[in-house]
Amino acid sequence: MNILITGGTAFVSRTAAAHFARRGDSVTVLNRGSRPQPEGVTSIIADRMALGERLRGRRFDAVLDITAYTEEHVKALLDSGVQFDDYIFISSSAVYNDAGDCVFKEDAPCGENAVWGAYGANKRKAELYLRAHCPQAYVLRPPYLYGEWNNIYREAFVFDCADADRPFYLPREGEMRLQFFHAEDLCRFISLLLERHPAERVYNVGNPQAVTVREWVTLCYRAAGKEPTFVSVSGEVPQRSYFCFHDYAYYLDVSRMASLMSDTLPLDEGLRRSYKFYRRYPDCIYRRNPYLVNIAELKLRD
Repeated sequence: MNILITGGTAFVSRTAAAHFARRGDSVTVLNRGSRPQPEGVTSIIADRMALGERLRGRRFDAVLDITAYTEEHVKALLDSGVQFDDYIFISSSAVYNDAGDCVFKEDAPCGENAVWGAYGANKRKAELYLRAHCPQAYVLRPPYLYGEWNNIYREAFVFDCADADRPFYLPREGEMRLQFFHAEDLCRFISLLLERHPAERVYNVGNPQAVTVREWVTLCYRAAGKEPTFVSVSGEVPQRSYFCFHDYAYYLDVSRMASLMSDTLPLDEGLRRSYKFYRRYPDCIYRRNPYLVNIAELKLRD
């Protein structure tokens, strides 16, 4: 296939570019050229908001839009003159209304919520614009994505703690649930959509089972060959000041996805792969969150 991927140099879009290039597809990536380009792809260096004539008349079997965050981003690409057969937009589970600890199906109410704010609202507006102007497009809503090339300080934060033999500061008793999806599984599901063209156009995607925070941290430590010791932190302390996820439990119903792809990478195996990558490419991670500084202050207060 001839595929256009927006991005291609960081985490999910880079994983997708590498995945489809390995598969033997002709992959073109559209980005601003601010990072090294992946191997085996053709690059179009441009800002998607100022494309000019760069894509006019170009035809692709599929557009994988991984870097659109707003309605304007989608509009700019659709107005560029690019031609395509399939369009797949990577949205987010953040589009669902904040309803506490609940299960979201694809037809659940969407809109801005207290946790994700403008990010979720803008993703929803992007979805609506795309569906209005390209009704055959597919929309995918993942939970927390993880895997190699993940530059977000999530599992890497836990790996840092494990490698340093630190105790892990756990929100309360660590019973909040988290749901994950490996970036390679996302690519596998995209491949199935392009091959089978199912009638449904919106899909929650993710591992069928959620895990507690305590279980996830334990799996991260074990990927590093360690066993964690935990310190429970009171709910009075803002969770995001010392932990890498919001205090927000939800669960995606992925039965629609499972009807096409029932197998997903086991979380323990995916985290072992992530740890190997973390050790090999330590500079890939953006360690901008002051979790360890805030934890040190917690210890002083203790």
